[in-house]
Formats: sequence, structure tokens, C-alpha cells
Amino acid sequence: MKPNIAAATGGQKEPGRSSETLGPNSEIGRKLKQYYDDLVSDEVPDRFANLLKQLEESENSGATPAGGGR
Repeated sequence: MKPNIAAATGGQKEPGRSSETLGPNSEIGRKLKQYYDDLVSDEVPDRFANLLKQLEESENSGATPAGGGR
């Protein structure tokens, strides 16, 4: 017979099982996750995408990017 974990811990769930066990930090964690999700879903600005494309092309051609001297 398996022991009842909730009974063994005084009716509390195991740590890490839900956001309720985080106490006051659960709201902070929820907000950080929401911020991260919003940030990840944002599109890359055209200017930045063009700069990345130029960098990739210069690396593929073997040229040293401007300001990238060694």
C-alpha cells in the first residue's frame, strides 16, 4: 500500500506541484511568465532583421563586418 503524500505532509501538496506552494512569489512568477510570453511573441523589427541579414551575408562571403576588426 502506498502512503498518502498529502496525509504525510499534513494535507499540503508536494513543493513544485502548483503555484499555490510558491506563496507570495507566485504572483511574481506569473507576471514574469506573462512578460516573457509577450516578449517572445513580438516580431523582430524590419531594421533589425535587415542588419542580421547583412551580417549573415558578410559572414558567408568571408568578409569582416564593419567595426569587427581583430
